[in-house]
Amino acid sequence: MQLQNHFTVPVPLVDTWKLFQDIGAVAPCMPGAVLDAVEDDSFTGRVKIKVGAVQMSYRGQGTVSRNEAEHTVTLDLSGSETRGAGTAAAKVTAQLAPEGDHTQVTVRTDLDLTGRPAQFGRGILADVADRLVQQFAAKLAEYLSMRQPADDNGVTTRPGVNASATAGSAPSEPEAMDLGAAVLPVLAKRAAKPAAALTGAGLLIWLLARTLRRFPRAD
Repeated sequence: MQLQNHFTVPVPLVDTWKLFQDIGAVAPCMPGAVLDAVEDDSFTGRVKIKVGAVQMSYRGQGTVSRNEAEHTVTLDLSGSETRGAGTAAAKVTAQLAPEGDHTQVTVRTDLDLTGRPAQFGRGILADVADRLVQQFAAKLAEYLSMRQPADDNGVTTRPGVNASATAGSAPSEPEAMDLGAAVLPVLAKRAAKPAAALTGAGLLIWLLARTLRRFPRAD
């Protein structure tokens, strides 16, 4: 399954490119994700999602590669449910381009899902992915606006990054990404068109019946 999304970061390209070099800063901006370890261009982490009362946790790993000439960052990701048979694999490529004093980011995703989330189908997953990418963009913008200079130990404060993880201990559990909250507005939007059509047809029938009642019936 191939998906494509766009968002804009409110800083120039050169600063955004520097930010995307630091997977430890970018990853916590993704809803439901937490990093466990980063070593060179490899990392491990967890993602937790929920749909209604059902929660699913994934544990996985990934690698990151960069092309400075083309300003692209590519993530190769794979994971599996910690309590289930579902799997997820994705190749995510982020293309950065200048847009005035901002940066436009185009995200192309090749996604392969098995298990319960795969039952949503491509159309719904594409719309949900767009909503989640926009949430990611908002957190990224918040991070950029709240960046603080490094302290005396050279540690930079990062919103969303667990302080104990910076100190070397295990990160806390990720807050579940609510797919239900993302899916329901999509389903409501998709249902609105046929509902509007039915309402319009009902109104037309009512008006027609009202008009016909004005004329006397022939014996």
